[in-house]
Amino acid sequence: MKSLLVKNGTIVTATDKYEADVYIEDEKIHTIGKNLKLNTDKTIDAKNCFLFPGGIDAHTHMELPFMGTFASDTFETGTLAGLHGGTTTIIDFAIQNKGESFNETLDKWHKKADHNAVGDYAFHLGVTDLNSETKKEIKDIVEKKGISSFKIFMAYKGALMVDDRQIISLMHEVKKYGGIVTSHCENGDLIDELVAEAKASGNLSPKYHVLTRPAIAEAEATGRIIDIAFHGGHPVYIVHLTCEEALNRVREATKRNQVVNVETCVQYLLLDESLYFSVGFEGSKWVMSPPLRKEKDREALWRGINQGLVHTVATDHCPFCMDQKKMGENDFSKIPNGAPGIEHRMELLYTYGVLENKISLNKFVEVTSTNPAKIFGMFPKKGAISIGSDADIVIFDPSISHIISAKTHHHKCDYSAYEGWKVKGKCKTIVLRGTIAIDNGKNLINKGFGRYIKRSPYNKELIETEKTLVGTT
Repeated sequence: MKSLLVKNGTIVTATDKYEADVYIEDEKIHTIGKNLKLNTDKTIDAKNCFLFPGGIDAHTHMELPFMGTFASDTFETGTLAGLHGGTTTIIDFAIQNKGESFNETLDKWHKKADHNAVGDYAFHLGVTDLNSETKKEIKDIVEKKGISSFKIFMAYKGALMVDDRQIISLMHEVKKYGGIVTSHCENGDLIDELVAEAKASGNLSPKYHVLTRPAIAEAEATGRIIDIAFHGGHPVYIVHLTCEEALNRVREATKRNQVVNVETCVQYLLLDESLYFSVGFEGSKWVMSPPLRKEKDREALWRGINQGLVHTVATDHCPFCMDQKKMGENDFSKIPNGAPGIEHRMELLYTYGVLENKISLNKFVEVTSTNPAKIFGMFPKKGAISIGSDADIVIFDPSISHIISAKTHHHKCDYSAYEGWKVKGKCKTIVLRGTIAIDNGKNLINKGFGRYIKRSPYNKELIETEKTLVGTT
C-alpha cells in the first residue's frame, strides 16, 4: 500500500477554497482534513501553494495524420508536456479514415497510446464515414469501450467533412446509448470557395488563411449544428469556438432553454489575427482552424466564460515543426493546421485570466478540470479533489514567475506559440493517481504510466445541475 500526505495547501475546486491536508492511499484520495498526523511513505509541504484537481485537456491531437504529415508530439511526449503544465488527463481524437470501421480506428489509437502515454488518456471517436455497418458498432463503443463522445467535422471537405444527413443520423444513433456529438463548426463549402478564389488571384501567403475562414463561416455552422441538435433533442458540444458571432448563436439557443456545451481554447483567449500578418512566413506558426480572431472576440469569449456560455478551455494541441509548416510555403492552403499548447494552458489562464480578474480562481478550476470531467463522463473520478477521487493533484506555486520558450518547453516542436511570454505561477509538483509525476521540473515517471480511462455516458442532469449552481454563486 503506497501512501502520500500533502500538507498545508489551499484546496481550490470549482465551488470552494479552503486550507486542508490531503491524505492519499492506493491512488485515491482517502482523507481531507486539518492538521492530519499520519505515518506515510512521503509527505509534501504545500504551504503557500494552491492544490488544484489535475487538469483535463479535452481536445488534443497526438500523432495525428493530417495534410500529408503527422502531428509532431507522440502520446509519450505530448502527455509528458501536459503533465509539466498540470494536465494529468487528455481526451485525444481517434479519427476514422473513410472505409475504416470504428473499431479499426480505435485499435490504431490504442496502439499509439497504450504503453506509451505518460499521463492518463481517453478518446473521442472522430466520425468521417457513417454507414449501416459502422452504426452497429456504436452501442458497444459506448457501453463496453467507454467512449461516449463522437466528433464530426463540418469543414475539410473530401477528407473529414460529413454532411447534415450524416450528422442527424449520428446524433440519433448515439443518443440511444448516452453518447454526445461534438462538432468542428465551419461551413466547409463557403471556405473552399473562398480559398479557391484567393489562390486563383495569386494570394498565397499565410494571412489568407484567416481571410478565407471568416467568422460568418463558423457562426453559420454553429447555428446549424445547434438547430439540428435542438430539433432531435440531442446533446451537443461545440469544440474550439472562437468568435462573438458563433457565441451569439449559443446565446440565442439558451432563450429556448437548450443546453449547448461549449469549448474554447487558450489561444483564442490570448492571441489575435494580427499574427497572420507577420513578416514573411512567420504567420504560419499560428495557422490553425478556426483561425485566431479579433480583439473583440477575445473579450466576448472571456465574458462568455463568466456568463456560463463557455464551459471548458482546451488547447486543440496539434503541433507541427517549421519544416512541416513549410509544406505550405508557397500555398497557405497546404500549411498543416495546428500549434503546440498543452504545456502552458493552465499557467497562461492563471496569469492572464485569474490575475487580471477576467475569471475567478474557482472558474479557472471549473473550465480546466471539473467541467470537462462532468461533460465527458469522468466525474468525480477525475476533475475533483474529494474522497474517493483519483489522486490527481496540481501543487501550484503562485509566487514563481518564468518565461515560456521553445528552448525550455517539453513539446516536440521547434517553436512556441507563446515565445517570450511571462507567466506568474508554476505547476510545481504534479501528482497522478497518488504518484509524484513531476517535481520542480523533474520527470519522475516513465512512458506507459498513463492509463486509459473508460468514460460514462453523457449525464444531462449532472451538467444542467452544475450550470445552475455555477450561475447562482
